[in-house]
Amino acid sequence: MATRSPKQVTSVAKVFQALSDETRLLILDQLKDGEQCVCDLTDAFKTGQSRLSFHLRVLKEAGLVLDRPEGRWVYYSLNPEAVEELQETLNSLSHPSKGPAKRGYCL
Repeated sequence: MATRSPKQVTSVAKVFQALSDETRLLILDQLKDGEQCVCDLTDAFKTGQSRLSFHLRVLKEAGLVLDRPEGRWVYYSLNPEAVEELQETLNSLSHPSKGPAKRGYCL
């Protein structure tokens, strides 16, 4: 896999920051079974909508979830493209890049 640009690294860092919270990981796990209304998520997590909305906003800004308004409710789902990119990123960490290794200076 090729070296990532600074913009790509920033994007990946944003995803990992979003994943660093237990509640957000639980939300993603809940959404793996399909799209859910924010009202269903508040019931599932037994929490207020404002707290849940904060976490959903972080996940959305990281590109991990998609939202779809319908009437007075918003429905959330996993972004399959983002999940695939995350899998590719993690897989790339376990495989050495092709070509000569870049070496730094050691003292």
